Formats: sequence, structure tokens, C-alpha cells
Amino acid sequence: MALGLVLAVAATGCKSSKPKTLLQGGGTAGGTENPNVGPGEKLPGGAEGTGGGIPSNPPGSHAGWLENASMFQPDTVHFAYDSSVVRASEKSKVSAIAAYLKSNSSDAVRIEGHCDERGTEEYNRSLGERRALAIREELAGLGIEPSRVDTVSFGKDRPEAPGHDESAWARNRRGVFILLTPPNK
Repeated sequence: MALGLVLAVAATGCKSSKPKTLLQGGGTAGGTENPNVGPGEKLPGGAEGTGGGIPSNPPGSHAGWLENASMFQPDTVHFAYDSSVVRASEKSKVSAIAAYLKSNSSDAVRIEGHCDERGTEEYNRSLGERRALAIREELAGLGIEPSRVDTVSFGKDRPEAPGHDESAWARNRRGVFILLTPPNK
């Protein structure tokens, strides 16, 4: 009977643990975690997020390219609080970037993910990456080759608007496009 009790305790005390796989943006797959979407969010197109997505470009894939931060400034995508879902009202901005890239096949773009000041540095860095990746997924869905789209997260480190209120926070929750042009163009 003692042996039966020991086996019963051992069986109920052990949790099944799924192996976790490191994914782009530093997230992990296994269970319900997904670096591309936050809790309860959907991937572009409405599909449930599973942690897949488009592989990231290698670091430095567009090193030495000319950067233009002002070209797409009006197309900055803004996000809801604690979300990486590209809102319907922001999709026309992503479409405009896709149209430009289709017309200028040698150019590329970097998407910078940003957050407001609330939350830890680690959480905001992850959320900024999810935001940049969500926009990248949108561009890929519009026919842009993912190798032409780099992503980076600045978390809460580079606020656009100073202040500690909803107005400033709303402006800081964003995805910024930087035009990348080959040095020989």
C-alpha cells in the first residue's frame, strides 16, 4: 500500500512539460505562447497564433544601406494599449508602404516597434518586436518579399511624445517605417 501511495503522489506531482522552441523576436513556442501576438489576439487574417511566422532576416542584411526616416513618417502605424494587432484603421498605411515597395523593387524597409512608458523594459521590448513583426506579416500578405523587411524593437526607449498621459502614450505605441535604399542607387 505504501508503494501505491508513493506512485500515486509521483504521478500527480509531475507536470507534463512541452519542449519550448526559440522563435524570432526571442519568444518561445510550446503551450500557448506566441511572439507575434499577445494574449487573446489573432494573427493577420484572423488565424490563431501558434508562434510560427516568417523567419527574421539575418542581422545586418541591409547594413550600409541609406536610411530615410522622413519618407514614411505619415504612415506610422499606431496600436491599441498592450496590443500588437494592426487595427483596420491603420491597414491603409501598410498598404501604402506595400505599394511603394512594389514600385521600387530595389528598396527595402525597416520597421521599428515602439511602446509607451508603462510596463517593464523586457515586456515592452517584446511587445515592440511583436508590433514590428505584425506589420511585417501584413506586408508579406500584400505581396512584399519578407527579405525586404527588417524589424527592430526599441520598446519604450525612444518615445515620440513626452508626457505621462493617454495622449502621449497613444502616440508612443507605434510602428515606424524607415526606407532603406541600396548604397549604389
